[in-house]
Amino acid sequence: MLRGNSPAKIDAKGRLKIPQIFRRFMEDKYGREYFVTSINGESARIYPMPVWTEVEQKLSAAPSLHPAIVRFRNLVNYYGLPAAADEQGRLLIHPLLRVKSGLDGAVAVLGNMNCLDVWSRERFEAKLANEPLVDDHWQMLAGLGL
Repeated sequence: MLRGNSPAKIDAKGRLKIPQIFRRFMEDKYGREYFVTSINGESARIYPMPVWTEVEQKLSAAPSLHPAIVRFRNLVNYYGLPAAADEQGRLLIHPLLRVKSGLDGAVAVLGNMNCLDVWSRERFEAKLANEPLVDDHWQMLAGLGL
């Protein structure tokens, strides 16, 4: 399970070095092949290829012309790029995605159960400040027993 946050940096060539706390788990469980994309244009999402293959199987089982499916495929393919981690655990982030999401320099790499989310540290801290948990959220979470 991928959880927590690890600060990292995007280098001048647009590569992210996967933080060690995530890298070992991901390589041991899934290997070094990934699909790097975005589901919102605000951040990058790194799917281990076996996890992404499961997503693709679900998509192929759904009605291919449903507007939500078409939009989702367009979004993830526009920003998406298959990538293999090198010996140092570095992955290339698609240039279009780096520009759109401000992924250069300091980033936050967040574990998201079976994938990683990569945010500009500055943008993510602003998001946390601007989108706090409110009473309705706490009630929903309490309903789940959290």
